[in-house]
Amino acid sequence: MSQRETWATRAGFILAAVGSAVGLGNIWQFPFKTSEYGGATFLVVYLVAALGIGLPAMLAEFVIGRKSNLNAISAFEKLGHRNWRWVGILGVGTGFWILSYYSVVGGWVLRYLGGSLTGAYFADPAGYFGQVSAGPEALALHAVFMALVIAIVAGGVEDGIEKATKLMVPSIVVILAVLGIWVFTLPGSGPGYSYFLSPDLSQLSLSVSFDPLPSFSGPLTEIIPFAVSQAFFSLSLGMGAMITYASYVGEDQSLFSDSITVVVFNSAVGVLAGFVVIPLLFVQGIEPGSGGAGALFVSLATAFGQLPAGRLVGTVFFVVVLIAALSSAISLLEVVVSYAVDNYGARRPQIATALGGLIFLLGIPSAWDTAWLGWFDTLAYQFLLPLSVLGILLFIGWVYGRPAVEELLTGTSIGSGVGVTWLWLVRTVVVLGVLLTLALGVQTLFFAENPAIIPPL
Repeated sequence: MSQRETWATRAGFILAAVGSAVGLGNIWQFPFKTSEYGGATFLVVYLVAALGIGLPAMLAEFVIGRKSNLNAISAFEKLGHRNWRWVGILGVGTGFWILSYYSVVGGWVLRYLGGSLTGAYFADPAGYFGQVSAGPEALALHAVFMALVIAIVAGGVEDGIEKATKLMVPSIVVILAVLGIWVFTLPGSGPGYSYFLSPDLSQLSLSVSFDPLPSFSGPLTEIIPFAVSQAFFSLSLGMGAMITYASYVGEDQSLFSDSITVVVFNSAVGVLAGFVVIPLLFVQGIEPGSGGAGALFVSLATAFGQLPAGRLVGTVFFVVVLIAALSSAISLLEVVVSYAVDNYGARRPQIATALGGLIFLLGIPSAWDTAWLGWFDTLAYQFLLPLSVLGILLFIGWVYGRPAVEELLTGTSIGSGVGVTWLWLVRTVVVLGVLLTLALGVQTLFFAENPAIIPPL
């Protein structure tokens, strides 16, 4: 077995973890999910979920990764609980599933980067998205994006992932901030800020009835599954990514402070992306929720087409989006590559190429038809992510227990009371929150009038 790699610096780990979190989940998914599921109400539920559920869950993944010093599957056996390997397998499978269609959207970003340079989408932004979002061209760009991801992961932890994210993450923040200032100056953006920042309290209602199985109703039945899973998606939880990244961390680092940094930074970037995209939807007269998966691309393309320096601004923006997409995609591929390297002594370049190729094949339906992409996404949000996170929380809270607290306290000056409080929150409040999210998702997937589990055949 080859010697396991490590992060060269603490900053490298934090930026890699932030880079995994700050990706298309923030810049693509967060704005269009927010606009589709209640605007500011969605934002409130998302922020509560990110801090109240996402932060404790991230600590759980960090503890598993560093304590085991292994990948997301082998970690459970190293910790003395081989029967819980299913949690790691589910996480790796979830990341594999998500990256297959995530890469297709990464291909869209490549196409829009080229379209910005030439001004190809200026005349008919909506029509342009329809032409490039599915079919042979989308398939080819899906392949190009996966090739870029494979090349970075093949370079390893220090030489590939760490060096790439040290450039990517600061660039994302700077350019998004500049675009946010620019959007603020546009006429007609005011209602967008109101929609994004003024929650409708009447939407914060949920009721349950038993006949005999529990059935949920009310506005929150749709908002909660997508808002909580958005927190999981944008924080890269339930995919094995944070377990894998933490497995390269030394005992001298504070998992507690690092997790807070990642969650706060990630949430801030998501909100910043919302300040850019959602007001632009209103500037263009696009009704909230009507843009779907193409909302980011159509609204921004329309705006850039009206700017005197539209080609330059568009190019800069889609460079940022590409950086964000790559930073998350490399973490998902690293999960499965790490397993093969740890357990079979596989050579990193070859295994990254082979597994990346399999992910490309799984993404072919999503590249060929956006209805398939939506189905893959819905299944991930409403079932795979909450189930995977639930498994991690149950393991840490009710199986591993006290050693998890000891690992959390290693490398930090926080008192034992904080660790014990975290463990009991994981055992009770956090688990119940994820159970509710999973129950609402299962209701939509299997028991709705038109069950979402049925693929678009």
